[in-house]
Amino acid sequence: MNYVPNTVDQQEQILTRIGVGSLEELFADIPESVRRQAQLKIREGLSELELVKYMGRLAAENKTVEEYTSYLGAGAYEHFIPSYVDQLLLRSEFYTAYTPYQPEISQGTLQAIYEFQTLVCELTGMDGANASMYDGASALAEAALMSCDASRRKKVLVPQTIHPEYREVLRTYLLPRGVEILEIPYKEGAVDSEALEKALNNEVAAVLLQSPNFFGMIEKAEEIGQMAHAKGGLLVMAVNPVSLGLLKSPGELGADIVVGEGQPFGNPLNFGGPYLGFLACREKYVRRMPGRIVGATKDKNGKKGYVLTLQAREQHIRREKAASNICSNEALCALAFTIHLSGLGKQGLKEMARLNLQKAHYGAEEIGKLPGMSLAFQGPFFHEFVIKTEVSPRQINEALLSHKIIGGLELSRFYPELDQHLLFCVTETKTKEDIDRLVAGMGEIQ
Repeated sequence: MNYVPNTVDQQEQILTRIGVGSLEELFADIPESVRRQAQLKIREGLSELELVKYMGRLAAENKTVEEYTSYLGAGAYEHFIPSYVDQLLLRSEFYTAYTPYQPEISQGTLQAIYEFQTLVCELTGMDGANASMYDGASALAEAALMSCDASRRKKVLVPQTIHPEYREVLRTYLLPRGVEILEIPYKEGAVDSEALEKALNNEVAAVLLQSPNFFGMIEKAEEIGQMAHAKGGLLVMAVNPVSLGLLKSPGELGADIVVGEGQPFGNPLNFGGPYLGFLACREKYVRRMPGRIVGATKDKNGKKGYVLTLQAREQHIRREKAASNICSNEALCALAFTIHLSGLGKQGLKEMARLNLQKAHYGAEEIGKLPGMSLAFQGPFFHEFVIKTEVSPRQINEALLSHKIIGGLELSRFYPELDQHLLFCVTETKTKEDIDRLVAGMGEIQ
């Protein structure tokens, strides 16, 4: 069935009703100089069969991780998603990405969000979490604003080891609010502690720290947190949730606010989105937290129920004094996160993290044995690592593509000084044979 907004007869009836003789007369106020003179090149309509085939041909032009073996990471990670995730996610009761506006009649949706918040708190070692953010970058920016609000200070320290695109979002959120951003250089792939200590003073609201950082390195979070607290500032950590299967929780390391990208659990790469951010904090900062929070309570009959709580923080209640202008959440993506992580359990998460760690270290070690290639930074890392190469990174990636391998990220895109460096990511989806094929392909390049 063709979709036509209105027929020619209907158009004539509308024009007659409003007293206009033609469509041209309707648009008479628009100057000829700004009108498009040529007709749009829109082809004739297609049947459903023809359209499916046409879209299939278009889709085939994309190269995906189903066909290629990918070693890209840098904030978007390929992980195995068990079939039970989609089977539960696609139930009609859940199949909406939007938060209900009559929430208390949507007990199932609220309970799912409550479980998500609980899992985030357990992972991060925090006391409270919200219903999710748009993505990891916006979550970090909101956390920075939280820290400024809590400390009544207008300056944050941002290491250059934080994802460059996260830092762009920070500038977008913070600079119009009058918050000063001071970037701290890196040394050996991690934040330069001496430079950070020199920059810390009683005007700093928070130190922002990503660990594992953009280069995959594990930062000295506990030490940095102590430095920040000594000056009355907060420690805001951005973390990879998979790494928390092995590493100490941010809560144990002294973090005050914890954020991250939730895509690694239950959400495919999706060409970059939609994703979800998570944000959690210690109890004393909960009332400053942006976004929605689901709480558990009891109804008049004593039965457990779920509600949106502490809503006075939100812009639909107090626009001028709201903690943030976000009044939504990534409910469907958060549900995928919840289903996947619940299915894994504690031991499953630990095993998943261990596989990521071991396979990445095997890959780094084998690539480092190749002539003209070496591990750029010495220190602990999780599932990403930087390789320094004497051969052009572009040449390496082009050669790997001929073997249906998507190589590492060329770091010169974000760090001009690292023009001979590639960032690789190895997750549990890669077998030993996959990694050996990558190494062999790189070994052929002269």
